[in-house]
Amino acid sequence: MLEKVSAEQYPWPIIGTFDIARCALLSIDFQVEYCAPDGYFADLGIDTAHIRSVLGPVAEVLETARSAGMLVVHTREGFRADLSDCPPTKVARAVERGHPMGREGRYGRLLVQGEPGWQIVDSVAPAPGEWVVDKPGQGAFYSTDLDLRLRNRGVDLLVIMGTTADCCVSSTIREANDRGYDCLVLTDCVADVSESRTDSTLDSFRINPLGTTAQRSVFLAALQ
Repeated sequence: MLEKVSAEQYPWPIIGTFDIARCALLSIDFQVEYCAPDGYFADLGIDTAHIRSVLGPVAEVLETARSAGMLVVHTREGFRADLSDCPPTKVARAVERGHPMGREGRYGRLLVQGEPGWQIVDSVAPAPGEWVVDKPGQGAFYSTDLDLRLRNRGVDLLVIMGTTADCCVSSTIREANDRGYDCLVLTDCVADVSESRTDSTLDSFRINPLGTTAQRSVFLAALQ
């Protein structure tokens, strides 16, 4: 195993050496409503093909990380059935868009915990024993115990995959950076609602000192 990952902005990690005991792989919000060709995003007029295009690469990274013994963490955005943990402003904006939070749809009630559309798609679903963080917001640290659990494990390095790049992925990276985590974003394992939006968000990661970026092949080579 390499001591450093040859990432784009700097050899990762910035402090110390690459050790999977320090590291967690985060797979963010690959949920049915966001990925399916007939889910919530599709109802908004979004072609979700670009999001689905990264599922194969994400599955490859998950398999390799599992074989290496790395901690794997999945996240899901969703709310209680009574929406008591969904801010009124978010509820109101969803109504304004014509797709009220919790409304009945093809995959059950929209983003309500336990509904089919809230689940992670099968191809990148959690393996038995892997952590699943259920979050009521965009960032994985907001109103969750993720930070506590990672620190209890001695984890300070995060490898990031997920959707959408400019929303839940970006929010999680910014939250992680403020908490002292060193993030590596796998550029071919994150997706937004379009390729151009993905590229724009990745450019912002490269410009701002929030971590570093690399293609999955670079990270997978470091695991060998």
